[in-house]
Amino acid sequence: MHHFSWWRLAWTLLLYGSILAVVGVVVGAPLLVLLVGALALVLWHYWQLFLLVRWLWDGRQFTPPRGSGTWQFAFDGVYFLQRKNLKRRKELGRLLKRFREGTEALPDAVVVINEEREIVWCNKLATHILGVRWPDDNGQRIDNLLRRPEFVAYIKKQQFQEPLIIPSPAQPMASVEVRVIPYTANETLMVARDVTRLQQLEQMRRDFVANVSHELRTPLTVLRGYLEMIGDDPRLDAGPWGKPHKMMTDQVGRMYSLVEQLLALSRLEARGETETPRDVDVPALMHKLESDSQALNSDKQHSIRFDIDNLHMQGDSEQMTSAFANLVANAIHYTPSGGNIEVSWKKLPDGRARFSVTDTGDGIAPEHILRITERFYRVDKARSRNTGGSGLGLSIVKHVLSRHRSRLEIRSTLGKGSTFWFDIPKDLVSGHQSVING
Repeated sequence: MHHFSWWRLAWTLLLYGSILAVVGVVVGAPLLVLLVGALALVLWHYWQLFLLVRWLWDGRQFTPPRGSGTWQFAFDGVYFLQRKNLKRRKELGRLLKRFREGTEALPDAVVVINEEREIVWCNKLATHILGVRWPDDNGQRIDNLLRRPEFVAYIKKQQFQEPLIIPSPAQPMASVEVRVIPYTANETLMVARDVTRLQQLEQMRRDFVANVSHELRTPLTVLRGYLEMIGDDPRLDAGPWGKPHKMMTDQVGRMYSLVEQLLALSRLEARGETETPRDVDVPALMHKLESDSQALNSDKQHSIRFDIDNLHMQGDSEQMTSAFANLVANAIHYTPSGGNIEVSWKKLPDGRARFSVTDTGDGIAPEHILRITERFYRVDKARSRNTGGSGLGLSIVKHVLSRHRSRLEIRSTLGKGSTFWFDIPKDLVSGHQSVING
């Protein structure tokens, strides 16, 4: 392909004009010859333009017609651009094909939605899980096809940090987990996964823990009662059974505490967010917790300081008592004797209320902090056995706080101590007191 040259075009025009001038001088009519030559040049250009337009609009061949002179450069340039665009379309087609093949191979239903919540595209699994028919439902609003009130509210709220679990519209007795992910500037990607089996296993686990805990509670209560009755016998200390009796009493008490915590955790998992929050007199709870902590602190002899604002909150008093007590008890148990513990309940500048427990214990390594709220997870198993830890306290705290729209935060430094805190939302806080910076 020859490249276009302005010099060549200028030379051609100059040569054509010179020939017309010579012919005009020879025939004795230079102006007439130039006029006829210019008209012929215009007609020739229009003819070449006609060939180009006819090929672009009505031509059935990919190759352009044979042009003349400088028009051949135009024909070749358009042909080159067409080949370039065709190659690009083929590449985009291959990419699109691979994308669709990839999404069809996913174990999840995938639906692309535009900013008007209309379906742009979906894979085949969306038909089986969500009941979306493709291409029949192309352009349909997703909230018109999935009419569950919780799904419609989820889409309207536009807060997709957490997934939503709804009954499957296409499969009776099945559950679907829906996640919405930003995709392009004007589109979002909705991914749905069948979580029926996971929910069944989770329910089986909850039922198992609850049933076993209930079954263990009765024999432990009997053992505990008889051990207490035997412990009242003054002859016990004089005989060889004093030490075994104390060991049995301690272990039965530890098992009973574990069963009680398992039952509390089962009750929390069975409930949703507190439906009818009531006034929680947090200062009163703190005063009771302060007196109870002295009994736990009798052996450790820590310096425990409570700094409490007159702030009430809306929620479940029993659950919040459990959360407060677990955090304070952990600080007492896992801080070496003679340490300092500070318990605070204060109002933040933005209206929230913060509860925090700071100790001077051994601290927690960063790799443990992310897992420390898991059930039965313990940083130091040997130390937990010595202190009677079950690994359930922080898990209970986590579930309680999730019911009150809060979460547990942990800051710890090895060898220097830890701080556990959580913030109660502004709309759940009542009362007025001094404000601290948080």
